[in-house]
Amino acid sequence: MDAEKRAQSTALTLARDVLLIEAAAITALASRLDERFLAAVNIILRCKGRVAVSGVGKSGHIARKIASTFASTGTSAFFLHPSEASHGDLGMVDAGDVVIAVSYSGESDEVVRILPALKRLGVTIIAFTGGATSTIAREADVTLDISVAKEACPLNLAPTASTTVTLALGDALAIALLDARGFGSDDFARSHPGGALGRKLLVRVADLMRTGNALPAVRDDATFAAAVLEMSNKGMGMTAVLDQSGSVIGIFTDGDLRRALERGLDLKTTPLKSLMSKAPLTIDPHSLAADAVRIMETHRITALLVTDNEHRLAGATHIHDMLRAKIY
Repeated sequence: MDAEKRAQSTALTLARDVLLIEAAAITALASRLDERFLAAVNIILRCKGRVAVSGVGKSGHIARKIASTFASTGTSAFFLHPSEASHGDLGMVDAGDVVIAVSYSGESDEVVRILPALKRLGVTIIAFTGGATSTIAREADVTLDISVAKEACPLNLAPTASTTVTLALGDALAIALLDARGFGSDDFARSHPGGALGRKLLVRVADLMRTGNALPAVRDDATFAAAVLEMSNKGMGMTAVLDQSGSVIGIFTDGDLRRALERGLDLKTTPLKSLMSKAPLTIDPHSLAADAVRIMETHRITALLVTDNEHRLAGATHIHDMLRAKIY
């Protein structure tokens, strides 16, 4: 085996070892969750203010992510940099808040330094630490153990398994709180108005459907030529077919046209009713746009009629409308 192949083999072995060590650390964490975790959940549920998550260095990066996850899942939270807290940012914390102090050693100077001020404020402190007898653990109201048997770093120095465990514990706490609050998809959408998540959870069919002069529709007594002209003018590859009350009784698509031509029908005399597809798929305007995409993809169609509770035509949407709006 040449040097390059040996190096590649070593890299794969190390990578797999890292994943196995970190997976084992998370498994060990799961097995030791106990009433202290439940106490932390209850403290945060009873909190009248916000949750400040604080840490420095690698723990600071993890603390930021934990605060962000909390905020997006129904628990008002923010990241508090311990060094900045000593220089004025402690004013962001009120007496009714909860502080989660993240420090693997439990002796991070910047975090330890703000503990007396936090205690004077009367905030409740939850510690994420691997140091069971550390300063932070002693000062906390509840301590959650993030200790690991070893780091995934071959030198057992770089925070790897310990940061993974800390992040996983933050996720576990956030999801336990989410469930306890009854936080649902509508709540999630309100905190994610932008991006793909917001579009999938917030955008309704009514927001994107074509209406008025852009809506292809003909009466059931329309001629074949009128139906083809409507399809051509509106550019949706179909037209709705309505009865005299405006209710949908069918749809005439370019596929129906092609099949009629293949059958050699006299299109001048053949009634539109016999060419259209009856009982077409429809969707309510208040449905999620993502549901419209799912229907079109499942049934391999490119357009979908939108009807109200009385089956009257309210609009129509095309798969291209959804793609332009980035509803996937």
